[in-house]
Amino acid sequence: MRYLEEELVAIAKREKNVKRNYLVVNRLQGKHIPVKPEKALEMFDSLAEVVLQKMQKKKILVIGFAETATAIGSEVAIKTKSFFMQTTREEIEGVEYFYFSEVHSHAAEQKLVKTDLDRIIYEIEEIVFVEDEITTGNTILNIVREIKRGYSERKISFSVASILNGMDEMAIKSFKEEKISYFYLVKTDHRLYGKRAEQFKKTQESFCFSAQEKKPIQKVEFLSECNPRRLTDSLCFFDDCVKAAEQVLPFLKKEENILVLGTEEFMFPGLWIAREIEKLGYEVYFHATTRSPIVPSKEEEYPLHHRFQMRSCYQEDRITFLYDVRKYDKVFIVTDADCTENIGLMDLEETLEKCGNHKIVVLEWKEK
Repeated sequence: MRYLEEELVAIAKREKNVKRNYLVVNRLQGKHIPVKPEKALEMFDSLAEVVLQKMQKKKILVIGFAETATAIGSEVAIKTKSFFMQTTREEIEGVEYFYFSEVHSHAAEQKLVKTDLDRIIYEIEEIVFVEDEITTGNTILNIVREIKRGYSERKISFSVASILNGMDEMAIKSFKEEKISYFYLVKTDHRLYGKRAEQFKKTQESFCFSAQEKKPIQKVEFLSECNPRRLTDSLCFFDDCVKAAEQVLPFLKKEENILVLGTEEFMFPGLWIAREIEKLGYEVYFHATTRSPIVPSKEEEYPLHHRFQMRSCYQEDRITFLYDVRKYDKVFIVTDADCTENIGLMDLEETLEKCGNHKIVVLEWKEK
């Protein structure tokens, strides 16, 4: 399917980020803006089709970038029947990492589990990095150089598949020098994005709700064969997403509209569950919490109008955000965070309740 820039791109203003003052918010990605799951997956599948055409019968490893492109990467891997990994900012015990930087980000340090890449590097011909957008290309260059240094004896090809591509001539030259291929759905021009971001006025629509007391959580546990932060067989991962959806469906009653909410890097299972609910005829939206501190504005053309701030489900001394929540008949939180005594999860429930959502179900994804 073909897309136009104006269909996908909205410009928001980053908060206190001197490296890049704007954030490109994709209207259909399901990260910052609630989206119909069918629309998000349709866009992801369009990118997967491009990858299939370019790669043909190559043995590839798909790597999705945290946090915004983890769901895109998952779907691309599933459609191409590839192995999947993601980068992460979380700590995983007992593994060795490749470290690299995403310089313009609010959380610059990224990691890729080298322990897992060691297992697969001699079985693949190409690594396909999946991004929501690419601009300078520096993040890709950083990780490609790390991998080349780590496996200097291994001749492996690299490419990047992104929804949006804003690379200029200098970035394209750098990719050619490193022999990195790239393909995308929509070409963008970032030169005016910074000015557009500065035109918007910040409003005070930013809220912080902290749980004052422990509340009982309606919860269902799902035991999975897969940890999406580790090397994963994408078809096994998909099968588990289907099974997880089956455990959620009995909680549906006569609700007219539903929200399915992922947490930070953990997006794809929630998106797929939302799609399965949508197929039954429900009005369903999906999006996720995020580390990204974005300025809210009431201006009509601005993408994010309300910001909710809380402690993270993964690390309670870290702040996470949720944008533009409204009242739904039921909310499903889909997370791989440990839900036991989870302060961040309690904050998230408190936030949802303050927005009028009192029917909340948590699906806790646990690795067997």
